[in-house]
Amino acid sequence: MAHVSEQKKKIAAEFKKLAQTYPIVIAVDMEGLPTPQLQTMRAQLRSKNIVLKMTKKRVLKVALESAGKKNLEKLVPYLIGHPALIFTKDNPFVLFKNLEKNKSSAPAKGGQIAPKDIVVPAGPTGFAPGPIIGELGQIGIKAGIDAGKVVIKADSVVVKEGQVIKANVAAILTRLKIEPMEIGLNIVAAYEDGEIYTKQLLRIDEKEYIQNIAQAHTWSFNLAIEAGIYNKATIEYMVVKAHRNTRAVAIEANILAAEVVGDVLAKAERQMNALKEMIPN
Repeated sequence: MAHVSEQKKKIAAEFKKLAQTYPIVIAVDMEGLPTPQLQTMRAQLRSKNIVLKMTKKRVLKVALESAGKKNLEKLVPYLIGHPALIFTKDNPFVLFKNLEKNKSSAPAKGGQIAPKDIVVPAGPTGFAPGPIIGELGQIGIKAGIDAGKVVIKADSVVVKEGQVIKANVAAILTRLKIEPMEIGLNIVAAYEDGEIYTKQLLRIDEKEYIQNIAQAHTWSFNLAIEAGIYNKATIEYMVVKAHRNTRAVAIEANILAAEVVGDVLAKAERQMNALKEMIPN
């Protein structure tokens, strides 16, 4: 840590101790977060025994690399924008979900980074025909006129996640009353037990996740039944299937067992009637 002031060494040591104390370390980007919201957010996290601290990126880098925890240094590339760290014992997926819920929307400004793909949906607008059609076309939005109003013909992704929002795009989005920016703590990645979870991994669609588990269960169950794998979940169905198959074989082979004798005789009667119909009068 050559050429680093004693104050910065002290701060780095504090961050290092926090990283060693807490099992989960989360990199957040606080760029664009207004001071009042930041103070509110800090108070909310503090009440839940979650530590949020920020300092210079270089000091954060030193703290993470010197903490001695497996792969913690891999969190360094995720220190972007105005970086800060959250230290917690809470599940990172639950924390991400809660912080995302507390975000509020805001209009875009030129030069900002898109937090996600910004989509302009198809449908009518309140614009009268005029130069706006050309302005929409310049940013990749197909538009036309219907019933005297400008209509957007198809959903259009005007800015990809992570790209810079151009001033003309931001102006159009504002006129369309689309607020793509999010005011709140932006979790970039989380560290736990030597693993790094990016924002994309932390952002779980719970409904889709539950559906995938249900579908996986159905596939596994059907596979086990077909393969004849007996376990607690399949034993009852396997016995029913075996009984059904055995019964079908007995009927097909004309075995006069007590359980199928009626079916065998009924089958014989059907065959006899079919033969009778084939004999000419």
